[in-house]
Amino acid sequence: MSNKRHTVRAAHQLGPLMRAFRKQAGLSQGQLGERLGISRQAITALEREPEAATFERLMRVWAELGVEVSLQPRSQDTPDTGMEW
Repeated sequence: MSNKRHTVRAAHQLGPLMRAFRKQAGLSQGQLGERLGISRQAITALEREPEAATFERLMRVWAELGVEVSLQPRSQDTPDTGMEW
């Protein structure tokens, strides 16, 4: 997972990715929460419902996990899923 790019088109896709990056980093939910100054339960909630989190909190988690976020225009070859945030 280290150099692979992940395209995310819906908020619900973030939870499994965050969980995978956390596990790849060798961190439990409690350890990640401790590093961020939040509870294990808060990490559980982030992984279950990332769409309920603020972007700022998501960015803090990703920074702690060494994850970089990159935005780019959708290519014209990519079908529009019709999903709106």
